[in-house]
Amino acid sequence: MAQPNVFVQIANDLRDQITAGDLPPGEPIPSENTLAKQYQTTRPTVRKGIALLKAEGLVVSSQGARAIVRPRPRVQMLSTGANFRDRRNTGKSNFNAEVAAQGARPEQRILSVELQPAPQEVAERLGLTEGEEVVVRRRLFLVDDEPMQLCDGYYPAALFAGTAVAEPRRIRGGVSALVEDPNGPVGQRITQFVEDLDVRMPTPDEIEDLSMPPGVPLARVWRAAHVADGSIVEVLDSRIPCDRHVFRYVIDVP
Repeated sequence: MAQPNVFVQIANDLRDQITAGDLPPGEPIPSENTLAKQYQTTRPTVRKGIALLKAEGLVVSSQGARAIVRPRPRVQMLSTGANFRDRRNTGKSNFNAEVAAQGARPEQRILSVELQPAPQEVAERLGLTEGEEVVVRRRLFLVDDEPMQLCDGYYPAALFAGTAVAEPRRIRGGVSALVEDPNGPVGQRITQFVEDLDVRMPTPDEIEDLSMPPGVPLARVWRAAHVADGSIVEVLDSRIPCDRHVFRYVIDVP
């Protein structure tokens, strides 16, 4: 079997050390001179190996500084009915409560709130006709000041126009609290979430908005909230860098 090129071998060895935890996040990798001496090669060859790791999103560097293992803060989003109720009981939105419970600092920035015709994929999920009006809340979620996800929430205008959902401000407890408020526009308990997950490479705009390094895929999660009468009152379209989240789904089997 042919031996890999030296720069590939350098990348392979460093990758193994990173994934094994021998080079932890934030740790500088060995200098170009050190690696050149270790592998009996040249600094340009070493740079080619490091470039492979940059393309994979494993290391980052700035001008004139040594490359470091990319810090990768991870938030575990636990999807169970009991967990949702526990987080809701804190009086915070589910995302904020989940992140805070893991010792991190959450933030939600409202990018825009507007009325617009429902796109086909949203209308189908909400049981509306294409073009029927929805309230759209576009937000950026951050953890410790790092972008974690873009989230667009869609709500039937027939239910939510004229409510806090249609206003560019945060809602205490999140939209789910308003949905379940007996005096709110829905007044029903949320009984089920259905999620569809698609993994793809990000668009240039998503790379910029989420500060994504090269080579990192993006998870697109569609989440529909069902209430007691079976109707769907919320559809979330979330775009999430795959290097910053751990998803855990607990499925109870009767």
